[in-house]
Amino acid sequence: MSAVKERIIGAITVMSEEDAGRFWEIIKMQFEFETDVPTEEEIMIINAYKNDHEDYRPHIPHEELKKELNI
Repeated sequence: MSAVKERIIGAITVMSEEDAGRFWEIIKMQFEFETDVPTEEEIMIINAYKNDHEDYRPHIPHEELKKELNI
């Protein structure tokens, strides 16, 4: 990693959440990043997955899937 990128990461690490939010807005404007705000349904699904809800568990373990796909 370059010295510039290391300095940026260091600066972000010590920023307050508020400052980091402002910095992110500058980055989005400068590089024209599009970010989508998740819907309530998407948030509910993500939370269900993180909380290991049975409807959102993988049907096959990742290692088995990799073997089947030869990766």
